[in-house]
Amino acid sequence: MTAAVSPQGALDLATRMGAVLMLVAIVLIFGALTPGFLAPDSLANIIKQSSFIGIAAVGMVFVLLTAGIDLSVGSVMYLGPLVAGLLMRDAGVGVALGLLACVATGAVLGAINAVFIVGLRVIPFIVTLATLFLYRGFGTWLVESRQLDFPDSLRGFGLASVLGVPVPIVIFAIIAAAAHVILRHTVFGRHVYAFGNDPLAAQKAGLPVRRIQAGVYVISGTLAALSGFVLISQIGRLDAGFGEGREFDVIAAAVLGGASLFGGIGGAGSAVLGAITIQAVKAGLVFSGVNLYLQPLLQGAVILVAVFLDGLREARLRSLRRRVIRPRAG
Repeated sequence: MTAAVSPQGALDLATRMGAVLMLVAIVLIFGALTPGFLAPDSLANIIKQSSFIGIAAVGMVFVLLTAGIDLSVGSVMYLGPLVAGLLMRDAGVGVALGLLACVATGAVLGAINAVFIVGLRVIPFIVTLATLFLYRGFGTWLVESRQLDFPDSLRGFGLASVLGVPVPIVIFAIIAAAAHVILRHTVFGRHVYAFGNDPLAAQKAGLPVRRIQAGVYVISGTLAALSGFVLISQIGRLDAGFGEGREFDVIAAAVLGGASLFGGIGGAGSAVLGAITIQAVKAGLVFSGVNLYLQPLLQGAVILVAVFLDGLREARLRSLRRRVIRPRAG
């Protein structure tokens, strides 16, 4: 006797498979157009280049699960590594301490967002839009818009590998695995999902809703700063435009992977799938020789489809919630 699948479970399964099918379709289409796209080195490079967006997208998933938004991640990606770079240049600290300073800066910036969102109850969109400009403005003031060069030791870190796997991919995998464990196997993770599905019910149940909300923004800030550090370790220099506009890639990656803008749906796998999908589209357009000015248009179309499907999914969920379960006639 087969177990019945609930509509909610079927919808969640369809959503997860939809993200996977989208990625498979993109890879197959570009692979057919340009066979070099499917070369092992090309695919490995796509995963490596998606690592920094994926790390930030993991943090964004935590925020989206609570039906929030964090538009400041691009500026945090800039300011976190900037603080680390100044310490490495002026105080002579090593890569490890620089990394620690970077993620600590990200946690502080995320906490600032949380103070306004949770403590003062300002809409997340407004708060993080303001801090997007505030954090970047503070960073450009610190260096007066001058380029900051990092020591060679950081480049060595970014180009290193562990058992043949590039360090950026290793860090991405560790972060994604840790996020999966937190969300699926800890009390905090269950609270995040409960709050995202029904904030009022979570509050009535006695959950620490303010702590939950604050926590996800601290996590987002921390991982955004870490993602900036991972990217800068591959480039070796930071200018005033570093990380600019990356918040849109991060949000798009989370939504493309299956996280919902309406809260309560998503996971670490959403960030992984979405980040790789975003980078696969970018790489495929380059391999296919698509006009440089058309590439943002096509990328936007892919994101728009993901948002449209997310809207349909939320509408379906609302209709399921409105249904009245009638007792069977005895």
